Amino acid sequence: MNRDLAEDAALAGSQIKRFLILHKELDADDGELTRTRKVRRGTIAERYGDLIAALYYDRASVPVEARVAFEDGRTSVIRADLKIRAVEG
Repeated sequence: MNRDLAEDAALAGSQIKRFLILHKELDADDGELTRTRKVRRGTIAERYGDLIAALYYDRASVPVEARVAFEDGRTSVIRADLKIRAVEG
């Protein structure tokens, strides 16, 4: 995809430069998606704002702590250090 964007001068600035993989899937039960699987952008910006900001700064990773609720009613906390990857060329 980045190669295709690079070929169009108007879209070259839209190339992916850095990314990270979230510690969990977006979930309708957590209010992150609608029931029809559309992303609730306001909720994502609020919950993952620190991760989004880290993509724009020269950080190699971001610490994350998130509470997870299981179907049987138990809850747990996930702690992770999410690596920010750079896309070459």
